[in-house]
Amino acid sequence: MAAIFASHDKSIVPVQISGIIGRSANRKVLLGFAPANVLYSISYADVLNEDTGHGYQRRFNSQHSLDFRKYIQQENSATIPLTFNARPRSDGAWRLSQSTNGTARLVIKGDAGKLLTQVDCQHRLGYLNDVEIELPFMCFLGLTEREEMEVFNVINSKAKGLSTSLLDFHDATLATDLASERPELFIALHLNNNTESPWYRQLDLGGSSTSGLMRRASLRTMQKAIKHFLAQTKIHKKHSADISTRIVLDFWSAVAEVLRESWDNPRHSLINKGVGVYALMVIAGDLYTECSGLNCDKRYFTAKLAEFISEIDWSNKGPLKGFGGEGGVASVVSILRDKRHKRQLKVVH
Repeated sequence: MAAIFASHDKSIVPVQISGIIGRSANRKVLLGFAPANVLYSISYADVLNEDTGHGYQRRFNSQHSLDFRKYIQQENSATIPLTFNARPRSDGAWRLSQSTNGTARLVIKGDAGKLLTQVDCQHRLGYLNDVEIELPFMCFLGLTEREEMEVFNVINSKAKGLSTSLLDFHDATLATDLASERPELFIALHLNNNTESPWYRQLDLGGSSTSGLMRRASLRTMQKAIKHFLAQTKIHKKHSADISTRIVLDFWSAVAEVLRESWDNPRHSLINKGVGVYALMVIAGDLYTECSGLNCDKRYFTAKLAEFISEIDWSNKGPLKGFGGEGGVASVVSILRDKRHKRQLKVVH
């Protein structure tokens, strides 16, 4: 049970959570029970802040959390243990007091605030700040942020509703050599992080961001489209990841320039929706394959795209409306290639 012990100085009233020490596989943990409102008061969800790159969890879903609040207060309700972690601290904000019989107390300084990270309980605890119902918990002791993210990834990699883009971001963070392990993700993240990119901070990573209303596509969409481009062109066999990244960035810079009006109105255009991103990366593959002996740069892509792509109605009310899935992408690619072929024939004649 959790207990708050009295003190003359209310700013240093400690919170002590009792339990037993055990192991979750190879990790030391504290298992116990505590009121929901107490667990809420000393913990927080480390949501990914896309602006700073800090954190790793998904955006908070109010409805999900409200549903659990309603359920857990019903008769015969139950839940699996809530999972927390007490990250290493140099300021002594928490300590573990163990007994010889296996019991222990996690002692948290009264002025430490929300100290425990919610590894797997963000939505269960989200609206339980005033609920005193007792809940089971398991708290890892001393996992670093990186180790905590690894645990979160394993627990939630198949979770319903968890953003695949967020999992991609986790993979990028945990990778030792992302350019070699997942070059498509390396390039997609570069598009999102490079200030010279038209996609700068406009890919949805699954976290929270002040630029949320400006986001055009998901990280997962972009990296899958780039993966197809890499397979189509075999560019990695000829160029380094840095050069491949520059070529992809130049292509999208050319798209943004040639289709400026559509690019500046993302909510009314399909060029940066799923079907547009996939189809245009196929065209990028076509153009790259044809540029043998030429500088495959922004100037090249701009000149080639300007020959035909402006003739396509990219609005979400135009002829491309309704195309979706792999079949839809194939159809849009066929339309683009056909338009380009007809334009080339006109030039020849």
